[in-house]
Amino acid sequence: MLGFDIAFDSPWYLLLLVFLPLLWVFSFKSLSGFGPIRRMFALLFRTVVLLLIVLALAETQYERKSDKLTVIYLLDQSLSIPAEQRQAMLDYVEKEVQEHRNDSREDMAGVIAFGRQAAIEVPPFDDDLATTGRIESLLELHQDATNLEGAMKLALATFPEDSAKRVVIVTDGNENIGNAREMASVLAERGVSIYVVPVHIEHTGEVAVEKVTIPSDVRHGQPFDVRMVLSNHSEKNVPGKLILYRKVGRHLEPNETAVELAPGKTVLTLPQQIDRPDFYTYEAEFVPDNTEDDLMLQNNRASAFTHIRGQGHVLLIEDWANPGEFDFMVERLQAMNLEVTVMGSDELFASLAELQRYDTVVLANVPRSSGERAEAVTNFSDAQIEMLVHNVKNMGSGLVMIGGPRSFGAGGWQNTELEKALPVDFQIRNAKVVPQGALVMTMHASEMAQGNHWQKRIGEEALKTLGPQDYCGLVHYGVKGDDWLWNQPDGLVKVGGNRKAMMAQLSRMTPGDMPDFDPGMRLAAAAFAKVPDVEVRHMIIISDGDPTPPSSAAMKQLQKLKVKVSTVAVGTHGPAGSTTLQRIARQTGGKYYAVTNPKALPRIYQIEARKISRPLIKEEPVPVEVVYPHEMLRGIDIQQMPRFINGFVLTTVKDNPLVEVSMIAHDPPTRRNATVLASWTYELGRTVALTTDAGQRWAKDWIDWEYDKLYSQIVRWSMRPVAVEGQFTVATDVRDGKVKVVVTALGNDDELLNYLHITGSAVDPGMESLDFELEQTSAGRYIGEFDVDEAGSYFLTLTTPNLNAAQGDTRPITLRTGVNVSYSSEFRDRESNLALIESLVRSTPQDGGDGKVIAGPLSPSGIPQLLQTDTFLHDLAKAMTSRDIWPWLVLGASCVFFGDVFVRRVTVHFYWVFPMLLVVRDRLLRRESEPVLVERLERLRSRKDGVTQQIEERRVAARFESDSEEQLDVDVLETKAATVPDSQKRRQKSAGVSDSKIEQESYTERLLKAKKKVWKDRDK
Repeated sequence: MLGFDIAFDSPWYLLLLVFLPLLWVFSFKSLSGFGPIRRMFALLFRTVVLLLIVLALAETQYERKSDKLTVIYLLDQSLSIPAEQRQAMLDYVEKEVQEHRNDSREDMAGVIAFGRQAAIEVPPFDDDLATTGRIESLLELHQDATNLEGAMKLALATFPEDSAKRVVIVTDGNENIGNAREMASVLAERGVSIYVVPVHIEHTGEVAVEKVTIPSDVRHGQPFDVRMVLSNHSEKNVPGKLILYRKVGRHLEPNETAVELAPGKTVLTLPQQIDRPDFYTYEAEFVPDNTEDDLMLQNNRASAFTHIRGQGHVLLIEDWANPGEFDFMVERLQAMNLEVTVMGSDELFASLAELQRYDTVVLANVPRSSGERAEAVTNFSDAQIEMLVHNVKNMGSGLVMIGGPRSFGAGGWQNTELEKALPVDFQIRNAKVVPQGALVMTMHASEMAQGNHWQKRIGEEALKTLGPQDYCGLVHYGVKGDDWLWNQPDGLVKVGGNRKAMMAQLSRMTPGDMPDFDPGMRLAAAAFAKVPDVEVRHMIIISDGDPTPPSSAAMKQLQKLKVKVSTVAVGTHGPAGSTTLQRIARQTGGKYYAVTNPKALPRIYQIEARKISRPLIKEEPVPVEVVYPHEMLRGIDIQQMPRFINGFVLTTVKDNPLVEVSMIAHDPPTRRNATVLASWTYELGRTVALTTDAGQRWAKDWIDWEYDKLYSQIVRWSMRPVAVEGQFTVATDVRDGKVKVVVTALGNDDELLNYLHITGSAVDPGMESLDFELEQTSAGRYIGEFDVDEAGSYFLTLTTPNLNAAQGDTRPITLRTGVNVSYSSEFRDRESNLALIESLVRSTPQDGGDGKVIAGPLSPSGIPQLLQTDTFLHDLAKAMTSRDIWPWLVLGASCVFFGDVFVRRVTVHFYWVFPMLLVVRDRLLRRESEPVLVERLERLRSRKDGVTQQIEERRVAARFESDSEEQLDVDVLETKAATVPDSQKRRQKSAGVSDSKIEQESYTERLLKAKKKVWKDRDK
């Protein structure tokens, strides 16, 4: 009746109230020494304390009912719905809220848009919706999928607590991510009502290439058929052409065929034959003759791929700036029956698919960034490095890094994902092994577009390249002029454990427009002078060339310290600025870069920072020996091995028991930093680090030794394992957002293999790993599956224990395959999913609020029909909001307990009450007499003013009678006359004398008497 209730989370604690009578009994006895009043108050306080504590233990809550209703509209913005109907959704919602929202009940409305993700377009509020006529949150959404479950979850989290809840879903029901049915049950349990406005997709001209299939057991030289499944969703024949592309590496072979597709599904077959082992991708594309026959182009392509195994395929990546450096090694590997493809670092792979044709990748003395001119600088991007690592970790490929002056840490590979995959770290933490270097960066590029952003990026890239023993400083122009970003006033600080803090300061850097080069260069020179033990001193200046050129004294100081200064020109204003930067670089032995594309800046800084890593190269004759007879060295005459190599790159062996070091040098004496050949197994693949070169400069003597065997066995050991042909057959199928993997296992005698433990790992288009297991469903047959929610290539690696483990071959068998999801199922479903829509509205809250399907076409002309259904219908149970009040009960119990202690410990008497009442009475009486006294004083003051006025009048009249002396006497007499008592006047009046006469006689007589007295006194 009052709109609120009291509830208890733990009502069983209320049973403690049965102890109240016991409390009264014992308290009454224990308080017998007190008076009756004190005993009553003490007993009352104790009762209240116990009651409040029990209510607090029962977790008492205050519950309040609310009449409000909140409706959140979920608008499907996926591309499977035509744009006209997506716009009509917003128009319908605006009019529905305006017509049916009950303002007196403070009803609220909100809007959530969803595709692959969900986003709040309009949060719930108690007013009409005021939109811009379009969905603003589309910038945050991907419209290539429908995630209805995600939208329902977001709505549940968005509802306010103090109102009834309803969602109105406007969708075609073709969800392809999540499970909306399960989420609808959750909403019903939470008291949320569900209405659905179904979007009926109109039949238009549409053709989709659904699938491309290739036999799973394709062998080279054997003819086979490529089957393509196409669907024509229109009611007429659609002519066009079907193009089948066969892609091998970067070679593309198109095959075009004219077709006419009848309504429904059509299966086309094209014969193919593969004569060379490699990784092949087949992609089918349909091109209609009339564009009106096919309105959605996203579903016009589908692809598949297959891998024809050979003897082994090697990808060797070399520095494009030094082509042909490894021609001899390539020739010798090919002579050992290895197929080798050479790739320059300026034409790198663009996807993980391109790497699947190779069994191992060799990074042959290639730096991360290379190039001499700013416009020609290239590098391995972070994404490409990640592909290399995933190819090893998840796909079982091999990776070999061969040393040289541009490899390992000297090549700028520190602090990359690649360093994690190799058996050695690229940094040396011992200053006794590697001399230190020092780098100073000067930032003056704030006038270029996004200048601060790019200066932060290049600073971070340079800092990543430095080793822990190196020094680094950064000069920028701040509020105090040229200043150090960190470690003031010295500037240079050892990277070591300061790297994270330096990165954080870089992210907050805001450099200004430097007016003069000289102060910053003097700061750098002073800092370099304070670190005399460093071997390499380098400085990089990025600027537009505007600052005043440095003084000759600053330049001489840098030259004396052997500091090389490289300059990077960005947005220079004419030849003057360029000339200044060129002169600085030329006089100090540095390099000059003129940059027009800011994306080249990180590559340039990677190249320049590598110069600090030059001490990692040990280029002198060093004794070398084999310390472990690894499999890579099997069959090689170690006794005839040349004793010396002329150089290698210093590294640090990983502290991991899986790392096997086969060769070391005798210098440096610390064995961890003297590795020449090391290897390990990294997840599914193998990696090798050979820190000397391939005979070009440092290991020339190995050419006349066991060169062919050594390098070919290093490469072969790293290559991904090959399953015995005919033993395993792998098939894949994509259906309902899942990839199904089927493996058939056969033994050497074609018997079915049972009880195998087969595990799978897939790499999705976003380079994320998806692990799954295969279960045996019948003899020799194993099935597994995993979810796919985006288009692209999924590469699968299946592993099982080696069948020849008893013969000592313990490396697991690895099976590789893949599946291509050419487009999202969003572009495949062409009918509304009415079954899902009906199941959603059947999820009904227990306390009322049945779901509804709002009938009517979603179009501008159909909106009036949709508005006939009131989505703000108040048929839901009133919302009940609850708040815990037990903390306040605990506080109240504490206060009352204080009262209980006070009553028992402090004796309170009431003797003072009667005297206090008397004081109060006197004060009240005094306040009553004060007005009478004030009135009497006012009357006296008025009388005095009247007498004074009369005296003044008489003084003027009698002025002629007196001189100055007499006048003085008259004044005295007047004063005396004015002070005649009132009692005398009353006596005169009672004798029958009038007031005027009394006043006159009194004045005259007294005046004469006064004069006579004065003259008498004068005569005397």
